[in-house]
Amino acid sequence: MDLPVSRAVASRYDELVASGEISKDPVQVEAVRCLDLLNTKLAETRLASKKSSLGWLFAKKKAELWAAVQGLYMWGGVGRGKTMLMDLFFEVTVIRRKRRAHFHEFMLDVHERIHAHRQAHKRGEVKGDDPIPPVAEQLARETRLLCFDEFAVTDIADAMILGRLFTQLFEKGVIVVATSNVDPNQLYKDGLNRQLFLPFIHLLTSKVRVLHLDSPTDYRLEKLAGAPVYISPLDLSAKDKTDELWRKLTHGVQPRSEELENRGRMIPVPVAAAGAARFDFSDLCAKPLGASDYLRLAHAFGTLFIENVPVMDKARRNEAKRFITLIDTLYDNGIKVVISAEAEPQGLYVAKDGTEAFEFDRTVSRLIEMRSEAYLAGEKEDVHA
Repeated sequence: MDLPVSRAVASRYDELVASGEISKDPVQVEAVRCLDLLNTKLAETRLASKKSSLGWLFAKKKAELWAAVQGLYMWGGVGRGKTMLMDLFFEVTVIRRKRRAHFHEFMLDVHERIHAHRQAHKRGEVKGDDPIPPVAEQLARETRLLCFDEFAVTDIADAMILGRLFTQLFEKGVIVVATSNVDPNQLYKDGLNRQLFLPFIHLLTSKVRVLHLDSPTDYRLEKLAGAPVYISPLDLSAKDKTDELWRKLTHGVQPRSEELENRGRMIPVPVAAAGAARFDFSDLCAKPLGASDYLRLAHAFGTLFIENVPVMDKARRNEAKRFITLIDTLYDNGIKVVISAEAEPQGLYVAKDGTEAFEFDRTVSRLIEMRSEAYLAGEKEDVHA
């Protein structure tokens, strides 16, 4: 590593502060300190685990060394910098076997592995009808560090396997760093048979340090308030303005591409960083996506960039229908949106008849409201049918 391990995250954070990308926040500084402490512990454990040649006798000791490392669970409201901080940590951590995933995607992967094991067992290809131990073994071989964004448990199928799965993952020395909007003690609140889930909460809080990012400032709002979040027309400056807003919002965090799973299909996300995602209009509206896909995106990202929205006519009614559904979904979920478009909202759909023309009136109204400071502050009007 180029940076000293003990200050790897702090160095990157200080660079962002010095460049004016972010403002120094004492709550974030404490999170940075915790992340650097964790990275230092990971480096020490990594070194210690390589120093012995006791063979299989040391394998157990090695697992115990890693199992003693406490991860980190950062929770708080939107816009507090949780995802940015985890991304900085993920960039600089000494661990090479690492995985960053939305928690929902990780659990879908787990369910697929469980299903595959059960099918293999039916075919007589593997022994043992309990899929949890072999799945935990697979995951532990692949990944030493799991970084979860948007840790949330709403599904009873997830809730019922988490305790057994993570008991084994933690025993095998897997370390967890997570962001969430909720206190871990409130996970799966009011869920069916929640009493069966409580042991997992106790396990999790014993294996991670819990840090509440309770800063009074919503930095996502701070970056967007007063900014041109609806950019039109699509002239030479439109992309520059969009790029500048993206840079400000993501604090220079290294962008990545990823895929989100929804009902057995994958939704490509071309560019993502710091809780935001960036799409071309064609990515979202020229492909056969629907309301559930847009809802999946709304659950994964707090801000969406939608670029190059064209003027639509009757020949593009299918794209217009998807755009209507997309904006409805993002609006209903309070998602912040940055749009670059060929025309102002009132001029985006030019057909005068058909249901799309009627429905697009609502889209126009919502697009106008979604660039208001009240909407960006989380105060949508909820008056549009």
